[in-house]
Amino acid sequence: MSNSPTLRYAKKSVACGSTFDPARLKSDLAEIEQKLSDPSLWSNPQLSQPLMRDRKRFEALLADDAELERRSGDVDAYFDLAREGESVEAELKREINSLNEFAEAMEARTLLSGETDALNAIVTVHPGAGGTESQDWAEMLMRMYLRWAEQQGFKTEMNDYQDGEEAGIKSATFTITGEYAFGMLSGETGVHRLVRISPFDQAKRRHTSFASVFVSPEIDDSIQIDIKPDELRTDTYRSGGKGGQHVNTTDSAVRITHLPTGIVVQCQNERSQHKNREKAMKMLRSRLYEYELEKKNAETKKLEDSKLDINFGSQIRSYVLQPYRIAKDHRTKVEVGDVDRVLDGYLEPFIRGYLLLRRNGGVPSVVDSGDDLE
Repeated sequence: MSNSPTLRYAKKSVACGSTFDPARLKSDLAEIEQKLSDPSLWSNPQLSQPLMRDRKRFEALLADDAELERRSGDVDAYFDLAREGESVEAELKREINSLNEFAEAMEARTLLSGETDALNAIVTVHPGAGGTESQDWAEMLMRMYLRWAEQQGFKTEMNDYQDGEEAGIKSATFTITGEYAFGMLSGETGVHRLVRISPFDQAKRRHTSFASVFVSPEIDDSIQIDIKPDELRTDTYRSGGKGGQHVNTTDSAVRITHLPTGIVVQCQNERSQHKNREKAMKMLRSRLYEYELEKKNAETKKLEDSKLDINFGSQIRSYVLQPYRIAKDHRTKVEVGDVDRVLDGYLEPFIRGYLLLRRNGGVPSVVDSGDDLE
């Protein structure tokens, strides 16, 4: 018996590729509008949902094009004022920097044409070995992604959260809901490394901590996954909390194990066991989808390759707060000096670098140990 669920793929959605072409976008959008005008299409979600996603995406890209033109016009206007002798150097520099960031973010969005890029993202964060240090680092990473989602205007929902013993977290799983959330965060899967003066060390020594991040797409109805009930083991337990009204007196938390693959998911955020089970099954479908894709696409980076030992030499990115300050991605070589801004959710340079690497056929992997950051 195969130890994988059966996947049935719906018709692939239209993609505009990685080259921005407004004329082609308008043509593709008109074609989609024509298809959506067929009343019979709405009785088939597997066909209508991808088209709806593509329509929304193309409309957003065309809106970006209009915004890019507007911002370029603002920069031109400041240059005209400067030529007339006006003192606009500070304003011009601010507008150019803003235009540059917008153009780079726009370029990254044109690279999101993968099968699951448009879907919501389910993010899981686990600390590595090291007790309180790594648990605190895991919570910092969790906050970084939640702040990024907030800045994007995305919604977030906590599915499972376990407090650390003294500080931080033992684990957290949350869903980020927004257009292309998974595509933008797909490169975050792997081990993340922090170097800092420990706030928990009375001797104020420098510590290195590790935490792992795993991102999977929240599968919608356009992709069907068959899961046999006899291949599941469901355990219930009393959910944890910080005390008071958060203490649950019933076994409402749910843990589901897919026996053939050994994949385990759990949810304890809801007070209802039924709702926790429903969310856990949605998480399991997403994990099984990723599992099966890795088997079907042997030429891509495999899931298990990204779940490296949470230790030295396995990290995809380093965040250094001491003796200097920098965030460096070891696959793409992207570096950001303002590490505080990164930890507050500024992930755009890393997202763009990963998507460009993927577009150019590069195999994302750990390409150096980061020892140069010590």
